Amino acid sequence: MWSELLQAHGYWLLALGCLLEGETVLVLAGFAAHRGLLDPLAVVAVAAASGFAGDETFFWLGRRHAAALLARWPGLARQSARVQRLIERWHEPVIIGIRFAYGLRVAGPVLIGSSAVSAWRFAFFNAVGALLWASVVGAVGWSFGAAAEAMLGRLRHLEGRLFLGLLLLALLVALLRHLAARRRG
Repeated sequence: MWSELLQAHGYWLLALGCLLEGETVLVLAGFAAHRGLLDPLAVVAVAAASGFAGDETFFWLGRRHAAALLARWPGLARQSARVQRLIERWHEPVIIGIRFAYGLRVAGPVLIGSSAVSAWRFAFFNAVGALLWASVVGAVGWSFGAAAEAMLGRLRHLEGRLFLGLLLLALLVALLRHLAARRRG
């Protein structure tokens, strides 16, 4: 039952999850790819494309509405000076690495959009970062699948429960992140 649902809806759920934070969803997709439920190259491609699109959207929001966004979200404004200093000094590594920085996945592209970095330069390094991020985080999920299989063997009767447990854990992590962000902001 779980495998059929995942095979039918896994890619669009992955795309939706990767538009924002996405790490938990991508780890689960990597796990599912290891189990043979999703194609590993498709997982990386969908995650990279969706992560790229999400960051491009946030970049353009920052380019067009930075002042209003900084006024609306004080947490974003607090991160602004630090991120702006990093962008001025090392904009290529910052663009690539910002998606790996907890708490800056959405704020980073917005703040980069408010900087002098050109749209083309951001798009190029955003694509590089998206591919790197999708590959690394997807590989973590794949490795988790390999470790789970090594520990549990091929106990197919536990597969549904294990995946449900991972899904519940992912939802709990997302909820805790959301609550922490609300407390900070």
